[in-house]
Amino acid sequence: MTTETQAKTNEGVAKATGVLALGNVISRVFGLVREIVLSNLFGASAAVSAFKVAILVPKTIYDLLIAGHVNGAIIPVLSEVVTKNGRTELWRLVSILLSMTTAIMAGLVLILQLGAPLIVQIFSGGLDAYTQALAVDLLRLTSPALIFMGMFSVLSGTLYALRVFTWPAFATAVFNATVVLVALVFTPAPQFTLQLSDGYRLTWQIARPDTGITVMAIGWLVGSVAYVLLQLPGLRGSRLRLTLIWRHPGLRRIGLLYIPVMFSLVMDTLIIRPFSYNLASQTGESSIAYMDLATTLIQFPQGLVATAISIAILPTLARQAALITNLNDENSTAFRDTLGLGLRLTITLILPAAVGLYVLATPIIALLFEHGAFLATDTTSTTLVLRLYLFGLPFAALDLLLIYAFYARQDTLTPALVGLFSLVVYMLVALVLVSRYGLLSLMIADSVKHITHAAISGYLLHRRLGGFGDQRLMKTSIKTGVAVIAMGGVAFGLLQLAQQTIGIQGVVREGIAVIGIGGISGIVFIVLVIVLRVDEWHWFFSLLKRKIKIK
Repeated sequence: MTTETQAKTNEGVAKATGVLALGNVISRVFGLVREIVLSNLFGASAAVSAFKVAILVPKTIYDLLIAGHVNGAIIPVLSEVVTKNGRTELWRLVSILLSMTTAIMAGLVLILQLGAPLIVQIFSGGLDAYTQALAVDLLRLTSPALIFMGMFSVLSGTLYALRVFTWPAFATAVFNATVVLVALVFTPAPQFTLQLSDGYRLTWQIARPDTGITVMAIGWLVGSVAYVLLQLPGLRGSRLRLTLIWRHPGLRRIGLLYIPVMFSLVMDTLIIRPFSYNLASQTGESSIAYMDLATTLIQFPQGLVATAISIAILPTLARQAALITNLNDENSTAFRDTLGLGLRLTITLILPAAVGLYVLATPIIALLFEHGAFLATDTTSTTLVLRLYLFGLPFAALDLLLIYAFYARQDTLTPALVGLFSLVVYMLVALVLVSRYGLLSLMIADSVKHITHAAISGYLLHRRLGGFGDQRLMKTSIKTGVAVIAMGGVAFGLLQLAQQTIGIQGVVREGIAVIGIGGISGIVFIVLVIVLRVDEWHWFFSLLKRKIKIK
């Protein structure tokens, strides 16, 4: 592959990363709005509990049976098919996938419709009879969404394989926005009634009927339809059709690739999550809340950086891997160069994000959560939990790219086995340290798990690729590290100065501290990476400059 061709590949990866990162941000904003609308309309009522059960069931099925197919199996195989056999064969395989997925999901929906009372009992046996009955009705409304969620997975995987990123990137944002819109437009108005209290005083009783939560369930279903419809513009010119002939060599490869992914998902869902929550619950009644809040904050830079870059780079890696004949050909070199670009971009973005979040953890958590019953002591505890999680964040981000590199080579077994070993390490470290460090043992164990997984994955991939080539990973890490240390020092100094002079208590001051200090330290980082000539930032700025000139 020529230098010019690789440059175009790099530019495409950068553009896709930007689109996916933007879609991630908008999706999270609308997700937050969705939760705000739900709480404002229905508070913390039993109806909300019923609704949560009604969406948890299909979402769990989707995560276990469908979601893992996309990145681990569908994108790599479809990328290979379109590269080697062209689009006609691609549409044939996608038609089979779409038909089979729709049929399977329809069968599951029928089971959920018939078995709704039993399923609700399993998921929410502690709810009263009325709330369980409401959950059953809601589940029968939300379960058909599985059909459209399955269709979306196949169609979005197809678009990613074709390196069309815009429509899938904004799908979740459209889903959340649709739920919000349906809720605001169609939820019935609250009922106002006069009640006699204390034997002599008339008071207004404001309530929204529990049946109003039905609108949220309908919004969930409509949102899943919007999921699918948004993908159609990207598939113009495709030749898709429903078929009952489910024979294709690519289908078998997808199934074989997904078995290890499915094993990893089951391990995480049925063993690791219960283990973590059980151990956390033994360390204090607020421990799970602290852990969940810190995890929510960690997922933001992980989604913006690691997930965006990994998904953007996967289709290109899969196409390059499909053409490799030996470790010394130009396609193998291109694979290493593309992976190297992803790793360097991740290093230059995740390190400042992790250090900035570490230094400003207290004002960020106070700004977002320290209201009402969430006290300053809760902020202190959540800050400590978050900071321990952050030690593993850079390794988790790099590890995701390494996992996707294995996926691109149609190897899902190796990441699954490495994942199994790292989970054993996680459990052992947590159990050994829990008596001394309590809840914090889980955060320490999580960071050790990510370090272990990234180190083993990097070693194995390095061997199989015959080395990573001249990717300048160490050079980029050192230069970025110097800039990040200076940025962190400036942020820490400004935070101390603000606390000693004006204080940072209160929403306004916390907001000013986060935005002001974060902005100044961010400028310091950008100036330093320019002075230190961190190539990835120079490349990014030159790319941005060219785009502006073109416009």
